[in-house]
Amino acid sequence: MKWGLFGGTFDPIHIGHLRCAEEMIEIFDLNRIIFVPASRPPHKLNGAITPFYHREQMVRLAIEGNPAFTFSDVEDRRAGISYSVETVEYILDKYRLENLDLYLLLGQDAFHAIRTWKDWERLILLCHFAVMTRPGYVNQGLEAILTKDFASRFVYDEGAQGFRGPTGRVISFREVTFLDIASSNIRRRAKEGKTINYLVPEEVRRYIIKNSLYWDL
Repeated sequence: MKWGLFGGTFDPIHIGHLRCAEEMIEIFDLNRIIFVPASRPPHKLNGAITPFYHREQMVRLAIEGNPAFTFSDVEDRRAGISYSVETVEYILDKYRLENLDLYLLLGQDAFHAIRTWKDWERLILLCHFAVMTRPGYVNQGLEAILTKDFASRFVYDEGAQGFRGPTGRVISFREVTFLDIASSNIRRRAKEGKTINYLVPEEVRRYIIKNSLYWDL
């Protein structure tokens, strides 16, 4: 079994998220991708975030009809700040499948900031990392991102097309179709009464309008 874990604020989820997830299924031959909205993301503690309930409903609407896409509210059920390392540990402990390969999906900007994450070294050793890159991205090696000592524990594996670590987990970089869409721009457009057609799934667009989301930002 090969599962992808796709976390984010998803405020709102948009077609860029969905397209990247679809391509990662194909690239890594994943059986499923679990979308995990952050409840209290550590990098946005002082910012206004749409209540979890609405973000959950928008994700559910966006992935409906795709049997490979599923949803988890684990970070809302857990008290305190939402940390990826705790979510990964929860998934691995809950399912306890001997043949489960768990891939954490994240963008190149997020991976370049990985050293600011809680227990980032432990996290990297827990699961595979599937880093989604923009066209033209030049991989300068792990030493440019991680500490030199930690990066030295990874060796490039030609077969896996990634850097394999001491626990067998692999850090892979894969180019995906880059749709220059930002949730912040969608929120701004909604606030200004501008169209958000084709930036989000139609069901999500209707939900935003029906619930007057982002109007009072």
